[in-house]
Formats: sequence, C-alpha cells, structure tokens
Amino acid sequence: MKPNFEHLAVRAAPGVFVVLWSSGFIGTKYAVDEADPFTFLFIRMAYVSAVMLVIAAIVRPKWPGLTGVGHSVVAGLLIHGVYLAGITLGIHLHVPVGITALIPGLQPILTSTLASRWLGERVTPLQWSGLVLGLLGVLLVLHGRPMSGDAGWGYVVVCAALVSITLGTLYQKRHCGHIDWRAGNIIQFVASGVLYGIAALLFEDRVVHWTPQFILGVSWLVFALSIGSIGVLYWLIRRSAATQVASLFYLVPATTALMAFVLFGERLDWIGIVGMAICAAGVFLVNKPVPKEEAVSPGS
Repeated sequence: MKPNFEHLAVRAAPGVFVVLWSSGFIGTKYAVDEADPFTFLFIRMAYVSAVMLVIAAIVRPKWPGLTGVGHSVVAGLLIHGVYLAGITLGIHLHVPVGITALIPGLQPILTSTLASRWLGERVTPLQWSGLVLGLLGVLLVLHGRPMSGDAGWGYVVVCAALVSITLGTLYQKRHCGHIDWRAGNIIQFVASGVLYGIAALLFEDRVVHWTPQFILGVSWLVFALSIGSIGVLYWLIRRSAATQVASLFYLVPATTALMAFVLFGERLDWIGIVGMAICAAGVFLVNKPVPKEEAVSPGS
C-alpha cells in the first residue's frame, strides 16, 4: 500500500510551521549581533523583496489598485515594520530570546479582545479567562527581572511589537483579505524596508560585519521565515486546517525558549516556566472553538 504523502504532509506541516516560526527569533539573535538593528532589518527587507519579485515574475500575481496598495502599506508597517523592529531592538537590548517570543505570543489574546470592539466579534467568558491567565503568566515570567535601563526599554519595544502585530492582523483581515498574498507581501516588505532605511540613516552608523553568521542568519530569516513559514501557513489554510493554525502560536514561546536554552544557554527559573505554561493555557482558551449557541449574540 502506497503511503498517502499529502496526508503525511498535512500531519507534519503544523510542527514544521512551529519550528520555522520559532527559529525566527533565533535567526534574529545571530544576525543582529553583527549589524546595527535597523541596518540589519533594511538588508533583510531588501533581500526578501528581491526574492519575492523573482517569484512574482514567475507566477504573475494580480496586483492591487491604489487603494489596495495603500492598505497593504499600512498593514505592512504594522505587521512587519513596527513588529520586527520591536523584536529586533528587544533582542539587541538583551531581552532574553524566549521572552521576545512569549510577549508577542499573546497576540491571539489581544486580538480577540480588540476584535470584540473593532470587528464586532463576541468574546466569551472562557476567552476572557484566557486573557487573565495570559497576563498572569507574563507577570510570573517577568518576576524579578530588571526593568530599568536598556532592559526596561527592551521590554517596552517588545510590548510595542505585540500591539503592532495585533493591530496589523486586524487591519489585514478587514482591508487586505482580497489582495493576492504574494503581491501584497512585496508591497509590505518594500514599505517596511523604506521605514528601516530612513531609521538607519537617522539613528545609526549603519555598521555591518559581513560574517558567515550574519549572511546565514539573514538568509535563514528570508527563506525560512518570510517565505517558508508563510508558505506553510497558506498551504495549511488551503487544506482546511485554518481552524488549527491559530492555536499553533501558543507552542511558539516554549519552542523558542527550548532553542534558546540549547543554543545560547538562556534559562528560566521554575516561576518563569510555570508562567510560560500559564500563558500557553491562556492562549489555548482564547483559541478554543466557540460553540454555535455561544457565538450568536443575544437578539441577533
């Protein structure tokens, strides 16, 4: 009996996605040690834009009109621009890699909360419980950590990354759902690259050490993250796995923390480990499918 390779691929794809997405924080740690943060991000966006333009020349996606371009720019500056800047600056300011994954990993919680106001979606009591658990988990992970000086600013920019990707996700859902993802991503990458280029010119000396570590780190982020993980994500959605995709993100912080422990020796004390588990439980509750009778608002 021949193996069903598509079935095997569907079963393996969620794990592949989690590993790829988690590795983005690791790749950033390697690359940002060799270049100024905004300069590194500009190089990353220029690199991925060039690769995506080659792909677009082959597949010939439908390009949006001026309104669609404008919406893509706004979504890109939120999802890529401010988010990646926050993560990269956080790591540059010595926030542990595991925590830079944990805080943005609360995105589903914040998204559900804001969606109740912006998109008219109902948040159930169970999801509110998830919100409380997520916040409690973060407080436990951050317990006893220094919050002043560079470290304090590092946590501020990582929290800004959480807010930015949450708003960007909601904006993308509301305004960009009809845009071909390949064309839309190119616009988003270029817009973010312009933002990083301006920031590098204004605030940095634009130092880059073109070491093998830097080149491999940026290449990994381009192909494994910006192209590979997004490709796996859309592949899953096309095969009716979209309902499971959101819940995959609660596995990212723990996976990243494990990678950071193996590669960089970063450790969490037992309180931090409990806090990370509580965060995962909170995100799981927020992503728990809502029964149909609860999803219908009274009087609707």
